[in-house]
Amino acid sequence: MSGTQRVLVVGSGAMGAQIALVAALAGHQVALHDIEVASLARAERELRERMARQIVKGRRTPEEVGEAFARLHFATELPAVTDVDLVVEAVVEKLDVKRELFAELDRLCPERTILASNSSSFVPSAMAAATTRPDRFCNLHFFNPALVMKCVEVVSGPETSPETLATAVGFVERIGKLPVVLEKEIPGFVANRIVNAVRDEAIRLLEGGYASVEAIDTACRTALGYPMGPFELMDLTGIDIGFLTKQARYAETGDPADAPSATVRALVEAGHLGRKTGRGFYTYDQQHEQGDD
Repeated sequence: MSGTQRVLVVGSGAMGAQIALVAALAGHQVALHDIEVASLARAERELRERMARQIVKGRRTPEEVGEAFARLHFATELPAVTDVDLVVEAVVEKLDVKRELFAELDRLCPERTILASNSSSFVPSAMAAATTRPDRFCNLHFFNPALVMKCVEVVSGPETSPETLATAVGFVERIGKLPVVLEKEIPGFVANRIVNAVRDEAIRLLEGGYASVEAIDTACRTALGYPMGPFELMDLTGIDIGFLTKQARYAETGDPADAPSATVRALVEAGHLGRKTGRGFYTYDQQHEQGDD
């Protein structure tokens, strides 16, 4: 595993926790960091529950799961876990928070360490500028649920070195994912730009009174072959994530077309963020939570 033996994932939400476990399952020594003890405890509990289900279904053995958790460490003190080869940031989608974190990581991590963001909202150059190592900075954008989804978008900034790109691609391949390499940076990258165009049109149809949430999702599944409709997908990934992405894009462009829709804004303000809160465009109970095993 030349180049990325030791990995640090910062942020123990759904994405960060699963990225950390993916790397640990592939044989890497991994530290998962969060400033909140309760968040780390919840992440560990949920990851162990997911792996228990996979063992029951015969998809993984108790031995390989046990070995993975032996390689996965949970930490609240960032300075103690920064002697690593690769950092993957997976914190809240706010540029100032990310820039502040990367400035701290730049100060704490060895010179060899590659810094990467899981963000699709912000291009590498927007975050790398907060560091002294833009040549060792890129985006590694995983998709939810990271334990299942194969695609990882690998995005270079203008100053990312070929060596950094090659190391990032190699890491993605070694953890069993398929790298999609962008030739140059653009907000939203490839997959989300396409998904967002579908989502925006779905919301226009809903707000225009042309069809219901259920009808639009059904059309996308049964006529277009999508595994889930755009509203189902927003509920799965977190309505607040899309809201913050649109907010950031609108702040950058000033184009009203890039602003969050009234429907999405109302859901976020009401705290209805999708599956993780039990209600979004749909209402969920514990028996209908989306699984990833």
